[in-house]
Amino acid sequence: MAEISKTIRLNNGVEMPLLGLGVYKALGNDAQQAVSCALENGYRLIDTASVYKNEDDVGRALHSSRVPREELFITTKVWNTAQRLGDIEGALLRSLERLGLSYIDLYLIHFPVPGCYLETWRTLEQLCRSGKVRAIGVSNFEIRHLEMLAQISDITPAVNQIEVHPLCANTELVSYCQEHGIAVQAYSPLARGACRNKEVLQQIGSQYGKSAAQTDLRWLLQRGIAVIPKSVQPQHIEENAAVWDFELNEIEMQAISALNENYRTNDFSEHMM
Repeated sequence: MAEISKTIRLNNGVEMPLLGLGVYKALGNDAQQAVSCALENGYRLIDTASVYKNEDDVGRALHSSRVPREELFITTKVWNTAQRLGDIEGALLRSLERLGLSYIDLYLIHFPVPGCYLETWRTLEQLCRSGKVRAIGVSNFEIRHLEMLAQISDITPAVNQIEVHPLCANTELVSYCQEHGIAVQAYSPLARGACRNKEVLQQIGSQYGKSAAQTDLRWLLQRGIAVIPKSVQPQHIEENAAVWDFELNEIEMQAISALNENYRTNDFSEHMM
């Protein structure tokens, strides 16, 4: 249980768990039960977003848990509509109300909406100083977006949450972030199940008594990338946490890296208009 609480120190000193639960498209009882199961299995990071429409479900699970608030790490995100309306603080306050929390551990800009994201970042800086947020970061930002932020702000994003998995290694962006002190957090780390069927992952995992999914997650963690696999299945939630008792060697890491085909499970171009 102690292993699952391994953390990465963000650039502002806040400790963030390397492994968490994503709840994208999990609603109602599914979301509540998934969060409760994760917390029972030692997870402490829960990742949601206003656009997921499940912050209230997450909040109910958090408050039914016996885990002290100070042990939890809760991430949510400001959606594009609020950015376009300039209603960033209002969006945060609504998220806090739905979650039933007095502060958010990590608040992310969900997408770099053109003409909006720089001003959104300035507001996030203010929210962080107010104490309503412990750390601020971004999601789906490319290098060009991060460089624009650097031009207008002295505060570097603590996290960039992006799609990374063996089929989409995203090496250039990952390297840029890590070189600039931005923690990389992988969503869809299992490529929405596509990686489970890869023979390379299955074969390597079998040598350690691990599944392809566990081998996938271990490859990411050994690259210094935090992961938030989504599942509502108790067996998968438990399985995804059992990734700390083995280590891939360099040949195995390279074999998994060779699976890269720049395959993305998400096309977010419509959100960037």
